Amino acid sequence: MTPGARAQAAIELLDAIDEARGPADSCAQHYFRTRRFIGAKDRAAISRVVYGVLRRRAQIDWWLSRAGGAEPDARRRVFVALAVLEGWGAAQLIEAFDGGRFRPPALSAAERNLGTVLAGRSISHPDQPVDVRINAPAWLVPMLSARFGGALEDELDAVVDEATLDLRVNLLKGERDDVRRRLAAEGVEAGITPLSPWGLRLKGRARLGELKAFKDGSIEVQDEGSQVAAAMVDARPGMRVCDFCAGAGGKTLALAATMRNAGKIVACDTVARRLDGAAPRLRRAGVSNVERRLLATERDVWVKRHKESFDRVLVDAPCTGTGTWRRNPDARWFLAPADLRELVAKQARILDSAARLVRPGGRLVYVTCSLLPAEDEKQVDAFLARDPGFRRLAAEGVWHEAVSAATALPGRGPDLVLTPHRHGTDGFYVAVLERHASARPADEG
Repeated sequence: MTPGARAQAAIELLDAIDEARGPADSCAQHYFRTRRFIGAKDRAAISRVVYGVLRRRAQIDWWLSRAGGAEPDARRRVFVALAVLEGWGAAQLIEAFDGGRFRPPALSAAERNLGTVLAGRSISHPDQPVDVRINAPAWLVPMLSARFGGALEDELDAVVDEATLDLRVNLLKGERDDVRRRLAAEGVEAGITPLSPWGLRLKGRARLGELKAFKDGSIEVQDEGSQVAAAMVDARPGMRVCDFCAGAGGKTLALAATMRNAGKIVACDTVARRLDGAAPRLRRAGVSNVERRLLATERDVWVKRHKESFDRVLVDAPCTGTGTWRRNPDARWFLAPADLRELVAKQARILDSAARLVRPGGRLVYVTCSLLPAEDEKQVDAFLARDPGFRRLAAEGVWHEAVSAATALPGRGPDLVLTPHRHGTDGFYVAVLERHASARPADEG
């Protein structure tokens, strides 16, 4: 493809993402699947521009306003990205945007001037306000500042970076060192993750679906932070465990491995297709102790019937996903204040209902992939105020029991908070709550 044809493809893909309102990965897969004539190198170049726009859209829009006052759209955003992220000069832009076959329409006089203004510029500028510098919606800045304080810009710079590709070794199929050697034999180099006891981090890209270790269930793709969150559940052989918001089963698989297929896991969700998606993964991993349970709502009658019957209940709560912006850079631009309000209310309902399942002396583990205190500490504080039958366990003690007795908890505070900048993981929050041995459920209904 010519540079101009690549630019046109990037514009089309950005338009498709905006129209579908994400997720970008699914839109990109569909776009390239329906255009098989686009080769691997061209796909990589197009994707680099598109994801550059999604990761730095606020700065790109700021330059559009600063340099010409033009309203942002896919064409103009790609134009700016090519100039300030890819380093294209004015002549190169004019040649690519010439209206030729498969290329974008010719530049207007204003666009030609914009290309001249942007030539040699960096994406950053000292006049950019904080929300632009961190590429986040302005309404989120106070909440992100409450989380990170003076480290805000460093943390959000890390979110702009491309995510690592982490694997979880399935302990039902083999040990980490053995699987690492098997991957090396297939030409895939992987390092040991610093936090997860089961994790491997690839030192490049690989066609995972073609690897023997993937086909036989020895590995699963899972961010190191997600692996650590599952480890903090401390699910042991013989326990009864409920994964209350199981989705497609990523953490269910990790729990089954730590339990060595002994005991029982009930994987719950309110969306059938998510649970259906878990079935082939469970089979491939050799998991035999999981029951999938479709719930009508978070207060399904099944919960009342099974109150106080689980040693561990994991609530991997639906959330804004602000901790996964490295992987889903488009998600930040579609998030609105009303979404956060609805999610916080939903999280509270889920916590209240799931808590009924925990036996006296058992644990309720609350997890989000959010960086926002409203979904994390504040949510747990509110739950503990509503239900005095639970107490917060210090994350450090749980870490030493469940994850690593030899290393210190990564971070300070009563709960575990992982971030891309400090830990190289997606953003995760984990709180471990224990029901008092003599406690009764706060709500029998």
